[in-house]
Amino acid sequence: MLAYLFGKLVEKSPTEAVVDVGGVAFSVNISAATFADLPALDAEFKLFTYLHVREDALLLFGFGTTEERALFKLLLGVSGVGPKLAQTILSGMNAGELRQTILSNNLNALTSISGIGKKTAERIILELRDKITKLDLKPIDKLDVQSDLQQARNDAYSALMSLGFTKAAAEKAMRAAITDAPAAKADELIRIALKHIQK
Repeated sequence: MLAYLFGKLVEKSPTEAVVDVGGVAFSVNISAATFADLPALDAEFKLFTYLHVREDALLLFGFGTTEERALFKLLLGVSGVGPKLAQTILSGMNAGELRQTILSNNLNALTSISGIGKKTAERIILELRDKITKLDLKPIDKLDVQSDLQQARNDAYSALMSLGFTKAAAEKAMRAAITDAPAAKADELIRIALKHIQK
């Protein structure tokens, strides 16, 4: 089936990206983490995909990394977790945070996500803990964005960490800053991120 799309980004929102591949536009459901890594409109990029087949619809989901896609597929195997809830979970925390949350049995982190009750959180941890440790995940397979744009984001994130903010606070603020100004340079991203941290 569809492993990835490579084309031009023509529309984007926190939950959807529209990718033009050779004149055919694909509407793809995405998480907040993937949205934060999207390039500017009209840029070419790669989006890893998963096609979810239902009786009444074909739903295409997109991911910034193969790690995020692998975790999404694992979540779908948990009783009571459908594609929309899996997308919500990956919007509430990035792939690395989700792996750590499951491996450390952190029920509170999972139940803080909208739509996740205690029983669902317990099922996710119980059913996925062993599967996650067996996965050969390669988080380096990132979105194919312009290198200078990615470098600006990396620099801004490093600056926030050097200012003494926690990893979670820095990542959350960076996601918000990228949403506000996706094509910003490092100094502007830092200023915007700091405003979000102070809120």
